Amino acid sequence: MTEKFKVLVSTESDDTVGHELLARIAGVEVVGYDPTVEALSDEQRSADALLPPYRSSHRPIRLLSQLPHLKMVQLLSAGADEWAGDVPASISLATARGAHAGPVSEWVMSAILAQFRRWPALVRFQDSHTWAHRKFDADTLAGKNALIVGAGAIGGAVSRRLAAFETRSTLVASKPRKGVHGPDELPHLISGHAIVVVTAPLTSETLRLVDSEFLAKMDDGALLVNAGRGQIVDTSALVTELQSGRLRAALDVTDPEPLPADHPLWSCTGAIVSPHSARTVPGTNALCYQVAAEQISAFLQGTKPANLVTDRPAAN
Repeated sequence: MTEKFKVLVSTESDDTVGHELLARIAGVEVVGYDPTVEALSDEQRSADALLPPYRSSHRPIRLLSQLPHLKMVQLLSAGADEWAGDVPASISLATARGAHAGPVSEWVMSAILAQFRRWPALVRFQDSHTWAHRKFDADTLAGKNALIVGAGAIGGAVSRRLAAFETRSTLVASKPRKGVHGPDELPHLISGHAIVVVTAPLTSETLRLVDSEFLAKMDDGALLVNAGRGQIVDTSALVTELQSGRLRAALDVTDPEPLPADHPLWSCTGAIVSPHSARTVPGTNALCYQVAAEQISAFLQGTKPANLVTDRPAAN
């Protein structure tokens, strides 16, 4: 009898759906594990694939050395930056790219609308029992231009959602293609956009991409939305712009993260901050595991998983 392909899946509550979905793949045996343990059992050590948990996915990195038969690490995140430097090149690494497009693009739209319609200010007025008629300046998305840095599944979904509000999108990606600009064009595209949305993954090329020079090129009153990674934005430079009142921001990710209680970003009235929770709505975990199941199925069939990470640094 052919030995089954053993897949380690977290036993935490958010990962229960993963056991169900992966068990449906022919030839797969799902083996549960606790991502908080220091040592794996003999059965767990024999696994062929590892799926980090849905939440705080970095925790099992330390377990890699206990998996001598490992052939694949399948992430539930859209990006691979937390794991790419630790997974040896001999082991396939794939992401759940595409699963987060709906939830995260919805968060982006909520953040943009909240800022344009001045909901943070309205909540502050409400807290002080103030009827704020004509005391704030709201704006419309109709006729505005948005620059989307990162034209993958999430960036594309943001563009489509913005179109429903009559907002024109300019997309930039790591490689140019039809309808999408390349990175060399980015410095010349920043001005002229009322909204800049970051949905790019964290790489050596995007690290601190949004620096003081980038921010200085943004139009006065423009809104920066970061749903990618905190390290893509120079936080100190952004705080300077926010404190001056020239720019506004909506951030689901920050650098550092978690944001310390005494960080000046908290006091910037032009910013709204959510705690890396853009994807955190019911059903996202199932979407992630559906994509993971597709990647593992492709791997077992001897074909290249669509979300295979090919540009990786040498493992630590």
